[in-house]
Amino acid sequence: MEQYQIFETDLINFLASDPNGSLALGIAKNLNDLPDPSLESCSARAKQAQDLINQISQLKQTTTDFELLTDLRLSELHLNKIVHRYQRQFNDRLEVAQHPTAGGDISEGIFTLFIDDPRPAGDRLENISSRIANIPTFLHSMLGRLDTPVKRWQAIDLETVAVLPTLFKAITDWASEQKFNGLNELKKHIAQADTALNQYQRQLNQLSTTEHFALSIDDAQQVVRNHGIELSFSELKTLAADFLHSTQQQIGELTQTLTKKYQLAADTSPEALQQFLNKHYQVELIDNKLHSIIDIYKQENKKIIDFINQHNLFPIFADQQMLIEQTPKFLEPVIPAGAMRSPLPLREGTRTSLIHLTLREDLIDEHNKLGIPVMMIHEGIPGHHLQLATSATHNSKIRRILFAPEQAEGWTTMLEDYMLDMGYMGDLTDEARFIAKREICRIGARVAIDLFFLTGDKQYLDVGIPLQTKTDDPFRLAGELLQVVTGFTSGRVQAELNWYSSERGYPMCYLVGNQLVWQLKQDFIKKQQSSLSGKTLDRAFHQAFLSTGNMPVSIMREVFAHQQLI
Repeated sequence: MEQYQIFETDLINFLASDPNGSLALGIAKNLNDLPDPSLESCSARAKQAQDLINQISQLKQTTTDFELLTDLRLSELHLNKIVHRYQRQFNDRLEVAQHPTAGGDISEGIFTLFIDDPRPAGDRLENISSRIANIPTFLHSMLGRLDTPVKRWQAIDLETVAVLPTLFKAITDWASEQKFNGLNELKKHIAQADTALNQYQRQLNQLSTTEHFALSIDDAQQVVRNHGIELSFSELKTLAADFLHSTQQQIGELTQTLTKKYQLAADTSPEALQQFLNKHYQVELIDNKLHSIIDIYKQENKKIIDFINQHNLFPIFADQQMLIEQTPKFLEPVIPAGAMRSPLPLREGTRTSLIHLTLREDLIDEHNKLGIPVMMIHEGIPGHHLQLATSATHNSKIRRILFAPEQAEGWTTMLEDYMLDMGYMGDLTDEARFIAKREICRIGARVAIDLFFLTGDKQYLDVGIPLQTKTDDPFRLAGELLQVVTGFTSGRVQAELNWYSSERGYPMCYLVGNQLVWQLKQDFIKKQQSSLSGKTLDRAFHQAFLSTGNMPVSIMREVFAHQQLI
C-alpha cells in the first residue's frame, strides 16, 4: 500500500509539473508559468511517463487487491496515451512538430485562473500577469518546435491566437475593476505579448505546410487502444454503419409522424422538417440579444432537475453547482455548439462545472426549444456535470483525475434517449426525439471520420450514406458526410472537423461508449430485476455507474462483475 501511495503521489506530481495540467487538476503549482512547448520538453515528458509505466509494472507484482490493480491499469492507459502523443510520427516527423498549439496552450491556464479559481483576485491577476509576460519566450519556443505544420492545424492556431486579445481585454477590464496594484505592469506585459503574437502569426503563416496528417495503421490502432476501446477498425466501421442505418430509419418514421401532425407536404424531407421545427420552436430573444439564450438554458436546467427529483431518477448530491456562460471568442474555433469544463478533480469544496454555449448568428437555429433540453441533459444534470462532479468525490484520486471519454460520452448520449423515454418532453416527445436523432447521427459520422482522419483511408467513410463530393480534400469529404446525416450548419461542421482532426480517437468514443453503456445497463437489469423494478432499478444502475469513478466502460464492466452487479 505504501508503494502504491508513493506511485500515486509521483503520478500526480508528474501531471502537475505541466503548468496547465496543475490548474486542470485543481492544484496550486506552477501558477506563474506557461507550458514548455519545446521538443526537448516533449521528449522529457514522454520519458517521465514511461518511467511511471515501469513503476506500474513492478507494483502489479506486489498486490492482488482488485481496486488497486484497477487503478494501476487506468494509470497505465493514461500514461501510454501521453507517451504515444509525444512519440508518434507521420511525414517522417513527430506529430507535435506539425501541430501548432500556441493559442490553446496560452489561453487554457490563463482562462482557468480568470474564471475558475476561488483565490482573491489580486493573487490570480499576479499569476496571469506573469504568464502573459512569458508569452514571447513561449512563442519563440513553439516556433522552434514546428516543422511543416498541418495546414488545417495551422489555420486553427492562427484563428485561436488572433482572438487572444479579447481575453486580454477582459482581464484588463477586470484588473481595473479590482484596482489591481500591478495594473500598469499587466498592461505592459500585454503590449509585449500582442507584439509577439502578431510576429508569431506572421511567421507561422509563412511556414511551409502539409495537407497530410494520417498515421500509420500501427499508430492509429495504438490511439484507439489507449482510449480503452477493444474493437477492431472493421468492427468500428460496422458499428457506425449499423447505427446510422437504424437511426435513419427512426428519423424516417418520425418524419412521417410529424409531417402529418403539422400538416406538411407528404414528401417533406427530414432536412426540411428540421428547418421547419427549428423555426417553429425558435426561442424569443430579449431585446434581440443572443446572450439572452443563456437565461433560457438556465431555466431549462432547473426544470430538468425538478423532473429528476420528482421521479427520483438520479442521485444528485448537494455540494455541486453548474455555471452556464457564453463561449469566449478565443474558444469558438474548437467548441462547435456547447461544451463543459468539468469540476477540477483535486480541488476541495463545491464541485463546480462551467458550461460554454457558442452563440453566433449562424448557429442560432440550433438553440431552440427542442434542442436546448437535449443540450442541457447532455452537458449538465444528469449528464457530464453530474457524472464528473460525482467522480470528483471518489475516494481514489486516480478515478478522479483520469478522464475516460467513452464512459463520459456513452453516459450522456444514453441519457438523451432515456430522459425522453421517461416523458420529460411531454407532448413534444416526438419533436424532441426527431431533433435528437438528427443530432445524434453525429456520433455515427464521428466514428467514420475519426477512422478516416486516423488512417487516411476513404473506405471508412463508406457507412451507407451516399456522398456526392469528388475530391481528395479530407475535410470536404468528411464535412459532406457530417452535414448530410445531421443537417448541421456549415459553421458547426467546420468547427466539428477542427476538433475531430486534433483530438484523435476521442470522436469515436461517443458511439462506442453509447453502445457499451446501454449493454452494461441491460446486463445490470437482467441481473438485478428479480429484486428491483421500474424507476427503482434505473436509479440503482445510475447510482452504481456514477459511484464507480472515471474509467473506460470495458474496465467498468469488470468492476460491476467484481461487485456482482452483472
